[in-house]
Amino acid sequence: MEVNWVDGFEIRVTVDSGAAVISANREGLLSLAEQLAALADGQPGDHIHYDELTSLEEGSAELIIERIS
Repeated sequence: MEVNWVDGFEIRVTVDSGAAVISANREGLLSLAEQLAALADGQPGDHIHYDELTSLEEGSAELIIERIS
């Protein structure tokens, strides 16, 4: 699956009291929306892996979103 990004995106994932918190600017939210829509059109088992080496702000927790059915 191709992952597209809106220029200027910023996304941070933190864990606070056991809850995952996704914080993003407008471009980041638009990027995530497009990627989630593409994932919804994919196949079970398709997933997107986000981490600070590829897409998240420094210090972010890793996040994996997977289509299950």
